[in-house]
Amino acid sequence: MVSVAIMGHGVVGSGVAEILTTHKKKLFAGLGEEIYVKKILDLREFPDSPLADRFTKNFDDILNDIEIRVVVEVMGGLKPAYDYVKRCLKAGKNVVTSNKELVAAHGAELLSIAKEENVNFLFEASVGGGIPIIRPMSQCLVANNVDEVAGILNGTTNFILTKMIADGMQFDDALKLAQDLGFAERNPAADIEGHDACRKICILASLAYGKHIYPDSVHTEGITKITLEDVKYAEAFGCVIKLIGKVKKLDDGRIDIMVAPMFVPEESQLANIDYEFNGIMVRGDCTGDVVFYGKGAGKLPTASAVVADVVDCCKHLKTRKFLYWTDGDGKNILPINESVSAMYVRVLGSDIMAKAAELFGTVTKIEMADAESGETAFVTSEVAYGEFTDKIKALESMDVEVKSTIRIGDL
Repeated sequence: MVSVAIMGHGVVGSGVAEILTTHKKKLFAGLGEEIYVKKILDLREFPDSPLADRFTKNFDDILNDIEIRVVVEVMGGLKPAYDYVKRCLKAGKNVVTSNKELVAAHGAELLSIAKEENVNFLFEASVGGGIPIIRPMSQCLVANNVDEVAGILNGTTNFILTKMIADGMQFDDALKLAQDLGFAERNPAADIEGHDACRKICILASLAYGKHIYPDSVHTEGITKITLEDVKYAEAFGCVIKLIGKVKKLDDGRIDIMVAPMFVPEESQLANIDYEFNGIMVRGDCTGDVVFYGKGAGKLPTASAVVADVVDCCKHLKTRKFLYWTDGDGKNILPINESVSAMYVRVLGSDIMAKAAELFGTVTKIEMADAESGETAFVTSEVAYGEFTDKIKALESMDVEVKSTIRIGDL
């Protein structure tokens, strides 16, 4: 029997407890041992829980219990999660987490401690919820050099954009619907401003390229400026708009990483991933494009990934799994002004195409039948982002109002 503890009894934590208690036979068959939930840490009372006698409000009850070999952290946030996880690892306990904020902020340090103590720090659920991605990248695709990782990493923003695309809803109405359905938090900033997706692409980039990438080093844009007009122009151009987290390894060894809305071509495998679903494309030099698809959040999907890590820890109590990257200083990240892509531009003004061609060279006008009077949209050829912003300022000096700019995704 392997004793485990769960820190946090919210949506995911209660799901983990549920799976560990209701799927005992299935887990025993896969492991050959019983997994026993010995302690659950939470400040609240749960008198109606079938595990009510195992709750504690004292972290030391877990830390000092030598029988507890695996600790599940599903509290979220950094305080007190970071301190608790660090102390558990240093005490020789294996730790499993779904906490993307924790892994993105302290992954390199915690992996280093796990290595020193010969224990495991696993976090499959931190990126794709119930979608397996960490294990496939670290094991199944290990023979590949990863050229690029790109994906729809946030179900809330994908739901909002899908409602705008499919039903013609305004952004604010789609956001309210997402909140009413439980897909968006009351304070949705982490989702709609791109921070959640940023943390996830940082974890995937760290895993793919071996150096920790910190979120504050990554250019991040959200979807708050996307309008129905942009959605319609994207359709006219044969694309859909998605919030994409993307990292690509360049020939000079640096990585081009960002989170931003992008025009995604309709033929792309990511274009038809809709509503609250997520999709992650890994581009390997041997496999080509491999796409992982599913629900990126939710009680049982996320808990399922956590429990898989728990089972993995139980199988490797005496032999540490190799999942590791070193700390990073950001010097391997391409400055955003040097990042190259084609750009969509929507403007109001006169003689737009002549002015655009004068500044950008070759440009492609997007024809749309019901465009606003005086409005024009065009797509530039590939251009460095710093050069693009300079030319946009020059365009504005020509008595042109720039309404929107969005990257064209090479996906």
